[in-house]
Amino acid sequence: MTETAARADLADITSHDTFVEGVPHQTFTYLRDHDPVSWWDEEDGRGFWSLTRFDDLRYASHNHEVFSSAKGIRLEDMDEEELHARRTLMEMDPPEHTNLRRLVNRLFTRRGVGAYEDTIREIAAGVVDRALEKQEFDFVTDVARELPMRMLGRLMGLPDEDGDWLVTMGDQMIANSDPEFTEHVVDLTDTEEFHLLPFRSPAALELFDYAADLADERRACPGEDLVSKMLLPTKAGDPLPDHEFKNFFALMVAAGNDTTRYSIAHAVNEIIQRPELLARMRSEPGLIESATEEFLRFATTTMHFRRTATCDVDLHGKTIKAGDKVLLWYMSANFDDRQFADPFTLDIERDPNDHVTFGAGGPHFCLGAWLGRLEVRVALEELIPRIAAIEKTGEIERLRSNFINGIKHMPVRVTPRLVP
Repeated sequence: MTETAARADLADITSHDTFVEGVPHQTFTYLRDHDPVSWWDEEDGRGFWSLTRFDDLRYASHNHEVFSSAKGIRLEDMDEEELHARRTLMEMDPPEHTNLRRLVNRLFTRRGVGAYEDTIREIAAGVVDRALEKQEFDFVTDVARELPMRMLGRLMGLPDEDGDWLVTMGDQMIANSDPEFTEHVVDLTDTEEFHLLPFRSPAALELFDYAADLADERRACPGEDLVSKMLLPTKAGDPLPDHEFKNFFALMVAAGNDTTRYSIAHAVNEIIQRPELLARMRSEPGLIESATEEFLRFATTTMHFRRTATCDVDLHGKTIKAGDKVLLWYMSANFDDRQFADPFTLDIERDPNDHVTFGAGGPHFCLGAWLGRLEVRVALEELIPRIAAIEKTGEIERLRSNFINGIKHMPVRVTPRLVP
């Protein structure tokens, strides 16, 4: 087969529909081996480069001077008005990014997150117990969605009763390519009237109103919660402009729920496919921590982020031109056999396991990495001892997205474990 013919057989990674049936791992394997810096045309865009090898993602992530986040972190092209209206710390490079991140960073360090472990465990135990009373349920909606929703509310100092509404708003934004979650599907409907809103979603307007009321409350009576920290002056001495605070809040609601929800769902899906893992982790609970890292690698919930080249750069015989869009495919890098032995084998004792599920290092390493790890681990620690068996009662349904690797529905039947 010629190189041209092989390239023609690849899955279309520009299409959200491609990922409904699962991640096209064969395509990413081919790209890593034969075309690690590949060019992709877009039907409604100017095209982009795809980086698919682990080492190349590390290189790009640690070189923000060349691979900038300031022009956007998703594929969508935005003009200067849109960038200004929609920017968050994710669309900033150091030192601006660093100064803003410093406002809330302490809450998300390993030590800072560790202070919440008892709270997370209490929430997780309650969520699991309520679901197990049914024995048959949708694991995603009844378990995986509930824990991050409730935990983020505690971090932000929000009422528990607002949690479901907030997650619904977040889904409408970050899952804006799936008709189940929004009427304003970005590639199927005209969203031009919302082009100045995060994710081109009118849900942002409702979140902005909520955030404005919340800001008024915290300015009058600040606390130690995340929202109060977001309203503090930066190192430069100025507080965030109102529109940037609202964007930051909307980002936290969207990203703080979806990625952990889908990571938990993927972990349990892997356990269902390998029943021996359930018995093993139940008898050796100390394995759950390393298993969590392997589940996170397999899930790679955020499949890519975009950067923009600030100058011409040569990589693997290709010249990325200044201004070109560059996608960092974490999903591909996490299965690169140059980094991971037998990458498609799920090994709950894998060590080392330097996956890039939370990013490949550098200034944009995921702010919520330690919180996400803790939530997934605790969810498994509370679920596994309580069940003797778990099986699917129907097919899983995947998110229509080439950005987020999500399982949105997973009907299951559980056999509760009788503990003397």
